[in-house]
Amino acid sequence: MVIYGVTLLAICLLAGTFLGEVVGVLVGVDANVGGVGIAMLMLVLLVDYLKRKGKLKVKSQEGVAFWSAMYIPIVIAMAAKQNVVAAVDGGPVAILAGVTVVGVSWAMVPLLSKIGKDKSEDFDQEMIGGETNVRNAK
Repeated sequence: MVIYGVTLLAICLLAGTFLGEVVGVLVGVDANVGGVGIAMLMLVLLVDYLKRKGKLKVKSQEGVAFWSAMYIPIVIAMAAKQNVVAAVDGGPVAILAGVTVVGVSWAMVPLLSKIGKDKSEDFDQEMIGGETNVRNAK
């Protein structure tokens, strides 16, 4: 059922929104600063913690996965549009900062993808009579 796990999403969204407003006040901006990012990070950490403790049922995990799949792309698209408009209005320094962050993020993908990679997941290949036989392909 899709409804399971929505409570976790709602709690994380409310807490993230509140914390984003607090961060905005602390830095002197009249806006929510990073509330959605805080909420998503809280959701990931909370779901991981509950799964490790065995307190999150399979139906709840499926519900969280469904709503995460629906929610995250929409929020990212909305935030990206707002960020681009703000960057263009902010001038060349804001645009340079955005381009730099995107470049660094792209450069980090190969490095981060190697962390925790299990060597047994790689394809084992063996040459027999000039042919390449692939074993353990999953």
